[in-house]
Amino acid sequence: MIKDIFNLKGEGVLIKGWVDTVREHGKIIFLEIRDITGTVQTLSTAQDKNFDTLKKVSKEYCVEIKGKVSARPKGTENKNSPAGSVEIKIDEFKILNKCLPLPFDLENPNTNEEVRLKYRYLDLRRPQMQRNLILRSKVIKIIRDFLFKEGFNEFETPILAKSTPEGARDYVVPSRTQPGKFFALPQSPQLFKQLLMVAGFEKYFQIAKCMRDEDLRSDRQPEFTQLDIEMSFVEQKEIIDLTEQLLKKIWKDFLGINIKIPFQKITYEDSVKKYKTDRPDLRKDKNNLKEFAFCWIVDFPAFEYSTENKRFVASHHPFTKPEMNSFNRDPKTAKSLAYDIVLNGVEIGGGSIRIHEEEIQSKVFEFLGINKKEQREKFGFLLDALKFGAPPHGGIALGLDRLIQIIAGADSIREVIAFPKNKEAKDLMIDTPNSLSIKQLKDIHIKLDLPKKK
Repeated sequence: MIKDIFNLKGEGVLIKGWVDTVREHGKIIFLEIRDITGTVQTLSTAQDKNFDTLKKVSKEYCVEIKGKVSARPKGTENKNSPAGSVEIKIDEFKILNKCLPLPFDLENPNTNEEVRLKYRYLDLRRPQMQRNLILRSKVIKIIRDFLFKEGFNEFETPILAKSTPEGARDYVVPSRTQPGKFFALPQSPQLFKQLLMVAGFEKYFQIAKCMRDEDLRSDRQPEFTQLDIEMSFVEQKEIIDLTEQLLKKIWKDFLGINIKIPFQKITYEDSVKKYKTDRPDLRKDKNNLKEFAFCWIVDFPAFEYSTENKRFVASHHPFTKPEMNSFNRDPKTAKSLAYDIVLNGVEIGGGSIRIHEEEIQSKVFEFLGINKKEQREKFGFLLDALKFGAPPHGGIALGLDRLIQIIAGADSIREVIAFPKNKEAKDLMIDTPNSLSIKQLKDIHIKLDLPKKK
């Protein structure tokens, strides 16, 4: 790797990478070669056997170079690269692959985003994008290390799941082998992680892919990644404490900032009354991107009335445990054991203590207008599981894309996702969603009934 050659002065090395810049000064050519770890200057003179070949090389050619490392002349060092104090005199040169003229300037920060997304594999060569994605990788490693140390186990949950009411629109997958039936892609691993608690694992986490068919904005994607955590035999305070410790470590390790814990807790009622929102921005200077103001919003209403559906719906989800005294008095005004974490006016996560008793879960479903028959059809597996000694449990999910966007100081979560969709939920690079052939549709027993083009 290029970063390792700074202390190899006088030795022969082999490097492979991309041509970052080409500078020709008469009888000498300089190639700045880049790999994932940095850049290094290489050079060849007119007397060298490779000189004529080097004159034909352009930016982003993929090349292989053998040569001798020496110190760069004093005053010419590149302080922005770990190998910026040395250079390589080219002895052997090989083109591994040529590069067509680039469709956009990789150094232009104002390139149209649609163009960047269409050629995402080139956009990802830009140093800022590589820093963002490497940051993402490192944050996920810190999370894993932290949670393993705390006694958690990481489990995967199914991607082909069941469509259930109460939530955003599902992405659905037709079954070829069972005509007329469908899987749904998970909006979260919610029920699976609860069932893992019923199974006795006690401490679970997952870096989970989630999918929701909803309108997009700068901090939303149809598929997104969340840190999913669930614990048995816990109270709300324990989940909040664990989350704060994790965030404190992330901020210290990546930003060098010692955030103060515990975070401020604000009731939903007070937040709406004082800040006119349940996602308050508590920064003293709202324009200061280096100021981080965390807070918890607690004591949410358990339910809210939907004028669209003409019935009550769960404020979070129907598996959130209501505060039972208020629920028994009047479910319409009941509070819930739910909590959201907010950073600089952005909700970065949320969770709750879950319902672990079948009788209470059934009562909540009934209040939400889900009759006994539908309860069995949609949630029979959950109601059955709760009868088999299900432990008290709760958890939280943190939106990793949003979290990393904030740490990276990026304008959009698309800047911290390798292959995102655009604002219309399209992948411009692979041109999807796309049409299926008649045979493919027939295999899955689908006939199209498309709206007429205007």
